[in-house]
Amino acid sequence: MNRAYRSGALALMAAFFFSGCVWAPGQHLARTKPGPGQIRTSGNDQLDLVAITPRLIAQEQAGRATDSIPQELLDYQPEPYRIGVGDVLYITVWEHPELTVPAGSQQQTNLAGRLVQSDGTLFYPYVGKIQAAGMTPTELRDHLARELARVVQEPQVDVSILTYGSQRVWVTGAAQQSRVVPLTVTPQTLQDAISNAGYNATQADLSGVQLTRDGVTYTLDVTRLGGRPIYLRADDQIYIPYLDAKEVFVVGEVTLPGAQNFKTGSISLSQALGRARGLAQATADGNAVYVIRGAKPDALEQQPSVVYQLEAKSPAAFAVASQFELLPGDVVFVGAAGITRWSRFVNQLLPFTGIIRNAAATSNDLSNN
Repeated sequence: MNRAYRSGALALMAAFFFSGCVWAPGQHLARTKPGPGQIRTSGNDQLDLVAITPRLIAQEQAGRATDSIPQELLDYQPEPYRIGVGDVLYITVWEHPELTVPAGSQQQTNLAGRLVQSDGTLFYPYVGKIQAAGMTPTELRDHLARELARVVQEPQVDVSILTYGSQRVWVTGAAQQSRVVPLTVTPQTLQDAISNAGYNATQADLSGVQLTRDGVTYTLDVTRLGGRPIYLRADDQIYIPYLDAKEVFVVGEVTLPGAQNFKTGSISLSQALGRARGLAQATADGNAVYVIRGAKPDALEQQPSVVYQLEAKSPAAFAVASQFELLPGDVVFVGAAGITRWSRFVNQLLPFTGIIRNAAATSNDLSNN
């Protein structure tokens, strides 16, 4: 019976050995695709494994170039400025200072301005109440010249805006000071508004600026606009996010694993590995460098998470890694080499073999007794 017990123990140990090899640390991910009509469930069938190659880099760069700026924002062209409620106008009638500055030359220019009232009107001598809101400065100038021609011979009229108060955008977030930026007769761009408001270079994430218009929020990388203007419209809202939300995670067989914050618009795979002090030479598998990118929460059913693989044993792979950009939340995982996986498996197996040996010894003692 002692011999039978030992045989059974050895069989159990062998079964554990071969099953353990399947789940040994550092196993490679396999690409699996659900068939037609199948639903992705938990496990590897939620993942697509994609090799990091020059072709993939070119595809991603082309995608960023075409998709980074929504076409509706590029197509928008601002109309001529139209006077609105809250604007303060300065109306000049040449050679008629009594109309330009009624209180005399001692009156300050800003006090001589004419405010557009809440109903959109303003009052002007010899003309009366004028519905100024909705007119351009040129249209108001021509209207005043026609009306004043009844009392002034060939009046020369000029209309300028002292204070812009009717059209504005808001800049909030990591700006030096959240503020309202007025729109003027000169078309204002997104870049202009951010520059006027100022931003904290150590805290602001210009790669994720959010522009909200008509209830729709667009996320824009201002650092990649490349001189293409994004013109603003009245009531646009601009939010500059903070950098503290941007981090990637490097784990596995690297010298210095952990979370990494980055303050630039992006961080490449090679930069992340460099910050982690590189792969652990004694234990890392150069062909098992993975980037795990989760799907968006609202698209888990339709879009799988993606795992990108880099074969880092080739020197050319690091040139590719320098062009592969990580996204906030990405996890870089470096697997262990085969000998390291075997060593760890044996270390996990030894306590179990000790239990079997003790059990066999106990059984032998019982049999002898």
